[in-house]
Amino acid sequence: MKSSKITGGLVLALAVLLSTAAFAASKPGSLYLGEAAQLNGKQIPAGTYQLQWEGNGPAVQVYVMKGKQVVASAPARVEQVSNKPDHGAAVVDTAGGSRTLVEARFAGKNYKLVFPSPEAQAQNMRNGSNQSNR
Repeated sequence: MKSSKITGGLVLALAVLLSTAAFAASKPGSLYLGEAAQLNGKQIPAGTYQLQWEGNGPAVQVYVMKGKQVVASAPARVEQVSNKPDHGAAVVDTAGGSRTLVEARFAGKNYKLVFPSPEAQAQNMRNGSNQSNR
């Protein structure tokens, strides 16, 4: 009887620990787009979004969320910045007549997300490696 209580307690503790670790790996950040932009072939309308990403290294998978809905997703690199910006910013490449999201910067944070170049995003679409649905 005592052994099953201890085992049950250990299982519960392990479940709490694992759920905390999973939550910590999914970091949120806010992104405002003043105009629509594309990310990995998906058109993202103007508005405010939450970015969540998974991964521990510099390579992560980013999900652009509107409420609970995934609007787009793409691979990205987490890069350190020397100065924490006062305001968040979306960096958009307008070359070639399209608007492609290439960076997300976060207010008060010492990191940013860098998305593949527009050319690499287009190549991902041609190769069918777009992971726009979670």
